[in-house]
Amino acid sequence: MEDTGMVPLFYHPDIELGKKAIAACYRGGARLLEFTNRGDYAHEVFAELNKYCAKELPEMIMGVGSVTDAAAASLYMQLGANFVVTPVLREDIALACNRRKVLWSPGCGSLSEIARAEELGCEIVKLFPGGTYGPGFVKDIKGPQPWTSIMPTGGVSPTKESLSAWFDAGVTCVGMGSKLISGELLKSGDFALLETRTREALEIIRGLKGR
Repeated sequence: MEDTGMVPLFYHPDIELGKKAIAACYRGGARLLEFTNRGDYAHEVFAELNKYCAKELPEMIMGVGSVTDAAAASLYMQLGANFVVTPVLREDIALACNRRKVLWSPGCGSLSEIARAEELGCEIVKLFPGGTYGPGFVKDIKGPQPWTSIMPTGGVSPTKESLSAWFDAGVTCVGMGSKLISGELLKSGDFALLETRTREALEIIRGLKGR
């Protein structure tokens, strides 16, 4: 997460479409992807996509997001999830992930929540919803806690203006969903555009990190 600076977020019930989307992100340079746990049988879709990545995209690190309890976290880890992202701070998920030494990134919205998450072993805090708090919140947190690693999700766009604001504030990486992998793009099947968007966003991030 720290090296690449970006984690694409994606969910779709169609496994074959999912393979095309993940492959496009991979060709664009992404090496992590957060599969969001939404819809019935989402875990079955994840299992197939993770097997596909292991065989065809060996450098892709697959994780899962929108996990709301320890049982779901355990299920996805059993299916090969390499990291677990949650919309809220849940101590039961922390215990389940720490037991397996799998990175977990809880959604936090206050300094108290962030501090508690770090006490529970969190390495990278998810700021959610990022668009509600904005880059200024990150800057304010990094003042008293410069050691805190933050990944905003929501409110991040693959533009130089948006990415500059977040990385200048001190984020470690960003999570990006519909602004990167839009419903319109999936509907049109323009995966060449997704590859280009991913590549351009990562190039911007590399430039910002190298300053």
